[in-house]
This record gives sequence, structure tokens and C-alpha cells, in this order.
Amino acid sequence: MHSAAPRYSDTDWQQIRLLYDRLQQLTPSPVVLLNRAVATRFAAGPDAALAEVEALGSDLDDYRLFHAVRAELLTALGRDAEARIANERALALAANPAERELIARRLSG
Repeated sequence: MHSAAPRYSDTDWQQIRLLYDRLQQLTPSPVVLLNRAVATRFAAGPDAALAEVEALGSDLDDYRLFHAVRAELLTALGRDAEARIANERALALAANPAERELIARRLSG
């Protein structure tokens, strides 16, 4: 869908959500739903996406990208203190040096 759009801003996020719905039917996974929530952010806004992400907390608490996505959504909603905590958790779980650097920059900025 990204490559079909003339510009990133023209991406059909609703269609991406529908594709994730189909993927969830075929291979159910909380990670698929997390990715769907990222599309929800752009299709329906950060409030709707955060609700989807929060519902995955018990399944993905040990997954760094869950906390990173949650931090992004909280930041978009102006909930900076909560975003900091989520970024700190993502940093604690991240093993990849590049991911650690990115999250550390978010925390310092």
C-alpha cells in the first residue's frame, strides 16, 4: 500500500487495517494486532490506536516494540510522563544497539 501511494501521506491506512484484519484471521497473533494498531493511528487517530495497544498489554509486556509503539502514541496524545515510562521499558527490553540508540535519543530529547 505504501508503494502504491504517490506520497507517504496518501497511504491508504484503512486498507492496511483491513489487510491486518485478514492476516489476523489467517494467523492470529498479538503482534499482528500491534501492527494493525499502528495503521489505526493514521486511519483513526492516536486515541483509537492506544485503545487497541492497551488491550495487548498482558500478551506483549515483554516485547520491546509494544512499549515503543505505546510510547509513540502517548507522545502524540501529549502524555509525556507515561511515554517516558514506556520508552524506558522499551529500552530495557531492546538488545539491538541501533534500537537502543534510537530509544535513548527519544528519552534524552
